[in-house]
Amino acid sequence: MSEPEGRGAAWTEERGTSDEGRRRLKGAPEASGRQSTSDEGRRRLKGAPEASGRQSTSDEGRRRSEGGMGRRAGPRTRPDARSLVRPAVIGALLLFVLFALPQLLSLYYIGAMTQVAVYAIVALGLGVLVGRVGLVSFGQVAVLAIGAWVAARLLFATSLPYPVVLLGAGVITMVLGTLIGLPALRLRGLYLALITLMLAGGITVALATTNFPNGGSGFLGYNGSSVHIPPIRRPSIAASDPAYFRYSVLVAALMFLLVLAHIRTRPGRAWAAIRQSELTALAAGINTTLYKLWAFALASFITGVAGGVLAGAIHYLYSIDFPTQDSITLLAVVLMGGAYSLWGAVVAALLYQLLPALLNNWGVSSDWLTILFGIGVLQVLTTAPAGLAYQVPKDLGRLGRLLRRRVLPGRLLPGRLLPGRVPRKRLRGPSQSGGGAG
Repeated sequence: MSEPEGRGAAWTEERGTSDEGRRRLKGAPEASGRQSTSDEGRRRLKGAPEASGRQSTSDEGRRRSEGGMGRRAGPRTRPDARSLVRPAVIGALLLFVLFALPQLLSLYYIGAMTQVAVYAIVALGLGVLVGRVGLVSFGQVAVLAIGAWVAARLLFATSLPYPVVLLGAGVITMVLGTLIGLPALRLRGLYLALITLMLAGGITVALATTNFPNGGSGFLGYNGSSVHIPPIRRPSIAASDPAYFRYSVLVAALMFLLVLAHIRTRPGRAWAAIRQSELTALAAGINTTLYKLWAFALASFITGVAGGVLAGAIHYLYSIDFPTQDSITLLAVVLMGGAYSLWGAVVAALLYQLLPALLNNWGVSSDWLTILFGIGVLQVLTTAPAGLAYQVPKDLGRLGRLLRRRVLPGRLLPGRLLPGRVPRKRLRGPSQSGGGAG
């Protein structure tokens, strides 16, 4: 039927409006392709997904209540073989050190390895400050001297069991170390290093004035007129040198587990944030003052325990055994071993105690160690910033892969492609790969 004459565009517009109304009443889509409100409401009532592809809340709730359709409970709960290799290797190595190593070494090297166990704990505490929080400290040897002084005083004045003495030395040193760290909370970098170095010098002077306890009376426990100074006692189960070496290794293992428990939990994550950026950590709501004090307290506690183990290892303590410059050398070997790794503390202790023992046994002056450590720090900071504990296994892995390529040139390594060989799939044509027409 033709349009009525005289009505023109007005009649067409009125007709279009009525057609649009009928489409909305019937639920038909609009001419412009937009989805109607009624269709969207019906989909929401029925729980159907939206046109944009987003998942509805009801479907997500049903999947959560049913345990999840795409969740794989079996493979995630099964332990990975690679995750079990490292604990097995560490356990085997610990058993070897405890039982086989003392049978293979002389008493001279057993004493040196006991010192390695002690200074591994000290390097571990310094690694917490330097590697985990980013606080450079030159006072760790002075904190070790405080722990040794407290342990010696308790061992001479009381008959407490040796583990209780170690715990008491760690707690008292932790309190003193935290008080020492209070003025340095707002300092970082070179300023913090200078403050801790001055504090270490002051502690060394104070210990040289008061001397270490030697069985005397009074608060200090020092008797200057004594001719026969009694040795600092050891635990009854570890009176001999090999037994005390095992005792020291067990104490060191416990301290490593304590630090590992901190790193794997909230303090470790807070320390990592502070090390990256203290301002960002503050913006994220992290109490930087609390966690920095926590780091100082933990490092002081384990260093105080190391001081107690050291007191029983050498029997006699003198202020000249803790010079201030040893703090600088200790920081250097920690950087060489790896401040960001727990194994770096072991490497640092080997460099700090076993290497001088070897040079002394070979008739080489230990003064060369200053030059060697200087060259080592320069080399490590330029080629291996993460330390030897990270770089050496990485280089050995590369060397092993290179040797396998040389020895087995015709075989493919698992998961890798040897140079000069092209996968066969890349040479197939469209018809061979199934992509062409039959």
